Amino acid sequence: MLPYWILFNLFALAVVTFDLRVRGRRGQGPRVGEALRWSASWIGLAAAFGALIFFWHGRAEALQFATGYVVELSLSADNLFIFALIFRYFNVSSEYQHRVLFYGVLGAMAARGLFIAAGVELMQRFEWITYAFGGLLIYSGVKLLGSGDREIHPEKNPVLRLFRRTFPVTEENRDGKFFVRETRWSATPLFVVLLVVETTDMVFATDSIPAVLAITRNAFLVYTSNVFAILGLRSMYFTLAGMMNRFRYLHYGLAAVLIFTGLKMAGERYVHVPTEWALGVVVMALGISMAASLGKRDERWSA
Repeated sequence: MLPYWILFNLFALAVVTFDLRVRGRRGQGPRVGEALRWSASWIGLAAAFGALIFFWHGRAEALQFATGYVVELSLSADNLFIFALIFRYFNVSSEYQHRVLFYGVLGAMAARGLFIAAGVELMQRFEWITYAFGGLLIYSGVKLLGSGDREIHPEKNPVLRLFRRTFPVTEENRDGKFFVRETRWSATPLFVVLLVVETTDMVFATDSIPAVLAITRNAFLVYTSNVFAILGLRSMYFTLAGMMNRFRYLHYGLAAVLIFTGLKMAGERYVHVPTEWALGVVVMALGISMAASLGKRDERWSA
């Protein structure tokens, strides 16, 4: 199994490097049309990887990868709404947003790998962790149901508060740099934004990783489905940036996904839910919430 891990991580690093060199040279994020094409490319790569799993290991593991990918991609899409609020809160221009998201993706990949390894190890050693993770997902889903309009409070972020007390921060951004040296090394406000994005993603991971672990305990499938979803995060952000206000009911679908996966994880010793059914429930919940959102929008426009 080790060669698979090595090859996949080399592939992910190569793709990220290509993304940096091809798209990172420009001083602004991609336009919607280009971002849409890149998003389709990332989804196509994930589908191709799922096909490889099918031919190497069979239908069951391919379905587990596909279900994990859909769950992680949908939860990542919800994260983008929060990232948009963070950028708005710190008044980050579009020319710097793509830079923050790029390095945010690198940090997320590393953090998810550690979280997944820890989660799988805990579930193998302590059986009761399964119920704890299931309860956490159900709690998160119920909380998301009543979330309504999203708000962020970066000033309450303990990591950010500690960083600001221990490291100097410049008053203004400096040409997209994260650190500058004047009389001494100082962070820029752009690094502060990156820090908020990274710590926020770690909070999101406490939901998304257990949700995928509810689908499969195979660490490689959990990791690869997470990484494929994260790799397309930047393109997805610029694809959805102008449409986020249209999906006002999406959080209900995501809440249903979290509650369902929590119940599946907590009750898997008593009731076995086939992966095909789990995938169907996830797709149906997301589809209904998106259709309801678009229907509400059409109703508002026709009034």
